[in-house]
Amino acid sequence: MNFDEFLISISKIKNIELPAQASQFKMSPPFRQELIEKYKERMKSAKRAGVMALFYPDNIGDTKLVLILRKTYNGVHSAQIGFPGGKLEPNDDSLQDAAVRETYEEVGVLVSQIEVLRQMTEVYIPPSNFYVQPFLGISRTTPKFIKQDDEVELIVEVSLNHFLDENIVVSKLVKTSLNTKIEVPAFELNGHVVWGATAMMLSEIKDSLKMLL
Repeated sequence: MNFDEFLISISKIKNIELPAQASQFKMSPPFRQELIEKYKERMKSAKRAGVMALFYPDNIGDTKLVLILRKTYNGVHSAQIGFPGGKLEPNDDSLQDAAVRETYEEVGVLVSQIEVLRQMTEVYIPPSNFYVQPFLGISRTTPKFIKQDDEVELIVEVSLNHFLDENIVVSKLVKTSLNTKIEVPAFELNGHVVWGATAMMLSEIKDSLKMLL
């Protein structure tokens, strides 16, 4: 979709009722409720993070969404696809500030380029004990991406048309933080399997966009 057309439609996103958990649940792993029950006491002291779903025009004016492939490391989100973003730091005034700052740090999009349109529905991530607050934003100009080499393996640019395609919803066998393998709903984006909390957040974004486009 042409970015100018996208801008006209997305301007109405503040006026719609978010599909929230009903949408997120469609991409929820089958073991999620079990983990929520297991960690319900820990949830009271969960850390907070903000992430950014940033849409922008590519160099021919088509609408894209930026995701990242995280580096392989000794942690629960190793080598997974996610949004740019990160935990709330003491110098952040809000979760939105954290999401914008981390987007700059991880993929190089200038803070002045990022226009936040809507706060989406937060997701609790049991393995890392984080509440993650997603934000939907735009850059009206084509970003010059610079990846943060120590945290980001790859910047993944997904076309809006591909993201809205219903054929990207698949079922995959994945290894979980519990060290077991289980079948989960997932998105297949640019050849990458996206599941768990990121897929849940993407599901709400996708359903919201489909109300508008």
